[in-house]
Amino acid sequence: MSVGFDKHAIKNRDRPHSVMPQIETCICILEMKSEENCLAHALAIAIAKLHKDPNYKAYRQGRKIRHVVETLLEKAGIDLSNGAGIPELVRFQEHFQGYKIFVYHSLNCDNIVFERQVDSAKRLNIL
Repeated sequence: MSVGFDKHAIKNRDRPHSVMPQIETCICILEMKSEENCLAHALAIAIAKLHKDPNYKAYRQGRKIRHVVETLLEKAGIDLSNGAGIPELVRFQEHFQGYKIFVYHSLNCDNIVFERQVDSAKRLNIL
């Protein structure tokens, strides 16, 4: 199984909307520009979006988020210095029991890399 590291960009930005994942909560795709801990950044930003956090825009721009990510990693007991793979996703899912984390390998919604059976309508979709 592959392990994700930082600075991986989405290569198919000009694909038509019809081939994008048909997820009811998908409004936009954000590229993580963080130098480290991009999975934790993505999860923190997704949660801020769901809760209409007033800092959401600042988080997207990379401001005010460092402390949030550090706190999240400390509380979850996760170290992302070697990248993020399935074991880290499982630990994040255990930490965020009120959310269902989906990780997609590509823009094809049939290509799910990670999904666990969690009873929650709150979805965190990661590409």
